[in-house]
Amino acid sequence: ACMLCRQAEVDPDIYGRKLEKQGLCVHVFCLFFANELFQQWDKNVGLMGFLPVDIQRTIQRAAQKRCFVCGESGAAITCRETGCDRSFHLPCAVEGGCITQFFGLYRSFCWEHRPEQAVEAAPAENTTCLICLDPVGDRKSYSTMVCPACKHAWFHRGCIQKQAIHVGFSCFCCPHCQNEYRFLMEMLTMGIRLPRRLPSWENSHADVALSERHSRCDASECLCPGGREQAEEEGPWHLLLCCSCAAEGTHRRCSCLTNSTASWECDSCA
Repeated sequence: ACMLCRQAEVDPDIYGRKLEKQGLCVHVFCLFFANELFQQWDKNVGLMGFLPVDIQRTIQRAAQKRCFVCGESGAAITCRETGCDRSFHLPCAVEGGCITQFFGLYRSFCWEHRPEQAVEAAPAENTTCLICLDPVGDRKSYSTMVCPACKHAWFHRGCIQKQAIHVGFSCFCCPHCQNEYRFLMEMLTMGIRLPRRLPSWENSHADVALSERHSRCDASECLCPGGREQAEEEGPWHLLLCCSCAAEGTHRRCSCLTNSTASWECDSCA
């Protein structure tokens, strides 16, 4: 069983494949979402760049926390909202109404602090899911979602998740209006896992984690002696990713930030 979520049989399309090395056994995305666990810039060290000693520390810390969903210990993921201490196992996220964002900083939110769809829309009476054709709820909710572009496509969270796994990143769009970018970004924000691979009907085995963490300094002038891809866990050469898009990064010193600065926004998003 995975030493972070304590489950052996879970969907690898959602939780990632199981990694076993140096006495450790963990799911890929249990690593990415775990609290205070950082991937090294060299992805060939440890388990996909996560050092075994860091993983062990994370397992030990998680043993002290109980999942607010199932009540068992070993909850390695905590809500990203400041001041919230709700922790949970990755496989318990859906049951607990939590959102885990499979991109950028791999942020997680409990049911109280999760992002909500901002679009103003409500399903008409007897509206059905465009995918399974079963009725949807009478309003937007965790399990009932709508396309932010056309506002007419309604579907269940579980159904659009299965669709995303089936079609992959390159073909994912609204099943009604075919909108791509706005629909894709909304679904990612709402916690839909979208594998960066070809559609299943293309019979491709290429499947990599979506949007691996950005890992270089994009300041106009990088001052780090080790170069743009050098990064440390703290201090002036700690790499901050844009808190809005996570697509650009900077060393603290390269953007004149103090060593205590915890968030930064790139020029494009500011």
